[in-house]
Amino acid sequence: MKSLAIAATGMNAQQTNVEVIANNIANINTTSFKRARAEFTDLFYQMDRMQGVPNTAGSSPIPEGANMGLGVRSAAVRKLHIQGALSQTGNTYDMAINGRGWFQILGPNNDVLYTRAGSFNTNANGQLVTLDGYQVDPAITVPQGTVEVTVNKTGQVFAKLDTEVNPRQIGQLNLANFANEAGLEPLGGNLYRETTASGTPVVGLPGDAGYGKINQHYLEASNVDPVKEITELISAQRAYEMNAKVITASDEMASTVSKGLR
Repeated sequence: MKSLAIAATGMNAQQTNVEVIANNIANINTTSFKRARAEFTDLFYQMDRMQGVPNTAGSSPIPEGANMGLGVRSAAVRKLHIQGALSQTGNTYDMAINGRGWFQILGPNNDVLYTRAGSFNTNANGQLVTLDGYQVDPAITVPQGTVEVTVNKTGQVFAKLDTEVNPRQIGQLNLANFANEAGLEPLGGNLYRETTASGTPVVGLPGDAGYGKINQHYLEASNVDPVKEITELISAQRAYEMNAKVITASDEMASTVSKGLR
């Protein structure tokens, strides 16, 4: 019976859906995390009767045919790059992007990666780095003797030294934009990599047209809505149960047929 295979594809699809929802909920407090959504498409159709052709010779074309669907498959797990709420931390090196844009990070092999998690710090050499120790690009080094670091909305970084009256500019933060942010490859650790689907990065300054502004002492929170996730979890669970009942019903129907033939 085709219904057994069709219902099995439905169960597999809802299992994927639940796993995506579980990952969203698990990262509800992850800085700058973007929730994902599982998307599905129907499978091929088996045609029992062609639409738009005459039923018999000389008659008018039939308006509808008979096409039997063969189930569902996972098409994509889409990241929804929607701005998360900004939460104040008071930490000097915490920076949030209010608007579009990505910080540029030098990864393990000095390849450029991208993140919106601006929870930075300084390493032993005074360089601005991520929580995993990856250096911000372009490089910014805080000199020894600095008593205060200030970052303005346009990404200019200033340091006030204990031996100087006026702060000096020590660097400039850049932001990168992509034509298709959903095409970025998530690597974990709040990092993303450019792909053919995302397009090449367009680098600009914070505050320019199409780029967000930098908010020092803030972090961007996860955009996961717990109420929405629980609602979708219940819906996925019910859909899984219904597909399981289809398998049970199909099995009972097949059993009835086989007993009747004895």
